[in-house]
Amino acid sequence: MEHTTLEKFKTEVHRTLISKLDLEKLSRVNSSQARQAVAAMVTEIISDQRVPLNYAEQEKIQSDLLDEVFGLGPLEPLLRDPKISDILVNGKDRVFIERGGRLTRTEASFRDDRHLLQVIDRIVSRVGRRVDESSPMVDARLPDGSRVNAIIPPLALDGPALSIRRFGTGPVGANQLVELKSISAEMLELMAGAVRARISVLISGGTGAGKTTFLNILSQYIPQTERIVTIEDAAELQLAQQNIVRLETRPPNIEGVGAIRQRQLLVNSLRMRPDRIILGEVRGEEAFDMLQAMNTGHEGSMATIHANTPRDAISRLESMVAMTSMNLPEKSVRQQIASAVSVIVQVSRMSDGTRKVVSISEITGMEENVITMHEIFAFKKKGIGPDGRVLGVFQPTQIRPKFLEKLRVAGIIFPQSMFERVLEVN
Repeated sequence: MEHTTLEKFKTEVHRTLISKLDLEKLSRVNSSQARQAVAAMVTEIISDQRVPLNYAEQEKIQSDLLDEVFGLGPLEPLLRDPKISDILVNGKDRVFIERGGRLTRTEASFRDDRHLLQVIDRIVSRVGRRVDESSPMVDARLPDGSRVNAIIPPLALDGPALSIRRFGTGPVGANQLVELKSISAEMLELMAGAVRARISVLISGGTGAGKTTFLNILSQYIPQTERIVTIEDAAELQLAQQNIVRLETRPPNIEGVGAIRQRQLLVNSLRMRPDRIILGEVRGEEAFDMLQAMNTGHEGSMATIHANTPRDAISRLESMVAMTSMNLPEKSVRQQIASAVSVIVQVSRMSDGTRKVVSISEITGMEENVITMHEIFAFKKKGIGPDGRVLGVFQPTQIRPKFLEKLRVAGIIFPQSMFERVLEVN
């Protein structure tokens, strides 16, 4: 049967199925029994229609309708694929996925804009949100922790748009990053030592560069004896420690009130006796409170920030502190940053879709009115291979970090040769 004809038949079967379903009764039985009952009903409806279908076509119709009734319709097969990291719906028949760092278009499609709206509404209603003309933008989260953003007309000109950013089912292992050549073993060893020695770290990078993944990796080196408080806009961090409190912001309700921002959570977390505070992403006025915390007994705290270079990350921090309307002198703000943050790690997404730690830089202090910083390790790009992969080397800049003394006091010693030889060829 042709694809369009099959889709029309599936729509008819779906309409008949909905008319026969007793949704209230269905909600009272467990999901496995409910799926079996609906599957049997679909088979019966197809049989009554007397349309010649082969076994594969019947299986597809049954699977699609079960996804429609119990899941998110055409998105369900994509959500079941663990290799898909992002699902981007640009319209009812334009669905793209990211797999292995590459964006590709899929054959998945929705019947019409109304069908796509129904799926969006099903997602946001699970978390007590709504999306309509009065509230055409919404952020939500799927049960597996994936972050969802939806925007509908009149703001979206070509119909509803949906973006799903997915996250792994468990923490990524540090060895995996080395095997994938996202970082060299020596660079990772240095950062692990910095975390153990309570050196504050800022992870900088663009969208999708792997900032949160790397923050998860570094958090694994925090001793189990320390109390951690995490603060996020959307819960993405997957820390393995036991003594941990996870906090998440709250958006405004339907009336536009009741929002809880990161700054409020950060101020509250200071009363919770944390040894370290981990900020999922610093993006606003909470930057000032984060710097204050790092300077007043919460060394070893970590955060991520959107920036293209370590120097840009410092400039963004200055701009965020300015958002507090406290009219602090420029030099005072820079002194706070230089005193609070010791290491900036720059992560980047390469043209071949791979993620790499392209720079580890140390903030060394102030010279007159300028924050001084030097690079310790860097990824030097050499070109593009015949298979399209980025070629390059991880190498030291032959500058010994000043925080080595702090590492030595903590019982962590690295040889001088670590900062002199080329580390990893890709």
